Amino acid sequence: MKIYLDDNFADKTLAALLVKAGHTVVRPADAGLVGETDILHLEYAIREQFVLLTRDRRDFWNLHRLVQTSGGMHQGILMVRYDNDPTRDMKPKHIVGALGKLERASYDPANAVVILNQWR
Repeated sequence: MKIYLDDNFADKTLAALLVKAGHTVVRPADAGLVGETDILHLEYAIREQFVLLTRDRRDFWNLHRLVQTSGGMHQGILMVRYDNDPTRDMKPKHIVGALGKLERASYDPANAVVILNQWR
């Protein structure tokens, strides 16, 4: 899977684990988008045909709705929900595992918002 990590996943650990699992990963630093708006991150992911992985549920849910309402398309927005509960919050290895389950199920995230916590 081609994955673009939003700014809020700047941790190199997740990127390294995703690459090790066979994914192509681009971080904002790789794309020259560190600190840019969510709109620019999603625009990059759409243009380059990457699934976007984020922790920013509210903003990207609204951007997804805008893209859908305007008749546009995207490769998918994968969200990880954090509740500030260390026993439930996903760590990088859990995110990689959830992506593996998503792929094994042949789930196509195109034009959808997927909460990865449900695939844990």
